[in-house]
Amino acid sequence: IETGLTADCTMLEIGENREFLMTRPAFGGNLMATIICPDHRPQMSTVRPGVMTRLSKDENRDGKITDFKVNFDHSKMKVKVLNIIKEAKAKVDITEAKILVSGGRGVGAQGGFDNLELLANELGGVAAASRALVDAGIVSHDRQVGQTGKTVRPDVYFAFGISGAIQHLAGMEESEYIIAINKDKAAPIFGVADLGLVTDLGKTATYLVEEIRKIKAEK
Repeated sequence: IETGLTADCTMLEIGENREFLMTRPAFGGNLMATIICPDHRPQMSTVRPGVMTRLSKDENRDGKITDFKVNFDHSKMKVKVLNIIKEAKAKVDITEAKILVSGGRGVGAQGGFDNLELLANELGGVAAASRALVDAGIVSHDRQVGQTGKTVRPDVYFAFGISGAIQHLAGMEESEYIIAINKDKAAPIFGVADLGLVTDLGKTATYLVEEIRKIKAEK
């Protein structure tokens, strides 16, 4: 069967002729390409977790499960799993968070990210990061937002020191409300932000933590 297939889409839509419009990074992630498959059927595509919103449960829907057994010839397999080691550290699921406080290269060192974690805790959210902090070893990969990380759709997304490269925007531009804090007023992140602050990142995070604690103490 000849098929049209695109994998790891960041957006999937239906065109006028009922063709999939499959948007994914191209040329090393430097641009986003929308791919269609007009010549072959069936059309198939895979999407990253978090790209689409979850439908409400419908008790009237029913499905048939077919148990299909496959006989694998292990002698022809060149790759074998010798051992599975599970990481003891608990993973953080940033895709489920309603509030994300995310930091980028502008956050600097570990201390800067620690301030963002304090802010996230006060807001009842989760701290996340761009690839820059993951590559620097400051944050684990399970907290990375973007093309090579996870796609998120929080109610509020704080972008501290994130320039707004296309690889990062692909993972968070569908957030309900985006607040960007950056010292560079020309940073691309301001193009998708609902609210932008051109100011010092560390002082802003510390100020917000103090003000939130004051409000909580008054209640």
